Amino acid sequence: SFTDPAVSMELLRAVLQPSINEEIRAVFSKYMKFFQKAAINVRDNVGDEVDPEQLVQETCRSCLEQAKLLFCDGKKVVPRLPHEQAVPKRARQMDEELNRRGSPVPKKRKGRPPGQSLSNDRGASGMAAWKLKVSEPVKRDGPKWDPSRLTETTTFVLGSRANKALGMGGTRGRLYIKHPHLFKYAADPQDKHWLAEQQHMRATGGKMAYLLIEEDIRDLAASDDYR
Repeated sequence: SFTDPAVSMELLRAVLQPSINEEIRAVFSKYMKFFQKAAINVRDNVGDEVDPEQLVQETCRSCLEQAKLLFCDGKKVVPRLPHEQAVPKRARQMDEELNRRGSPVPKKRKGRPPGQSLSNDRGASGMAAWKLKVSEPVKRDGPKWDPSRLTETTTFVLGSRANKALGMGGTRGRLYIKHPHLFKYAADPQDKHWLAEQQHMRATGGKMAYLLIEEDIRDLAASDDYR
């Protein structure tokens, strides 16, 4: 019924949504350099198994979840993403304080040349590498990426366990570097929460978790390189 107020508003929203999405994208582009720099630092500190692009996407989704609070009437509670449940109290207080101030962008320190406030030699090179990676399309081709391989009976294995099974447990992420052609799925926060609940893995926080096709790992294990 078009006399339903909710239906009328939803129709208007559907018409305006494309324009709203473009404006939201423009807002995020202003802050993307901060997310990208932080994601690169995480990768440098944790290891190559960390996917900076995935971290940035998760952070952007978290920002959108927090933005819902702007339109709450004080009674409704916006559900937090699974990985936000363990956020320290101090971090939440800082988040709320920054929201009250209206801007999460830190002020530039005095005495630094323009454009140099958030970069150093290592950071600049890291940012260049990040831009290069973003501009290159993700390679999802070859027989291992054939969608017809995935059915309701397909079984998967965690990347961390596949590493151990192939004798590379001491070097996290080596499997993905050595065999980039393998199909792998990057688990999002909801996936990781479910996997932890089912006791398939420990709660990893911000660490990446990949799922690979079990058949591929068994084929590798039977090959001359790993037999």
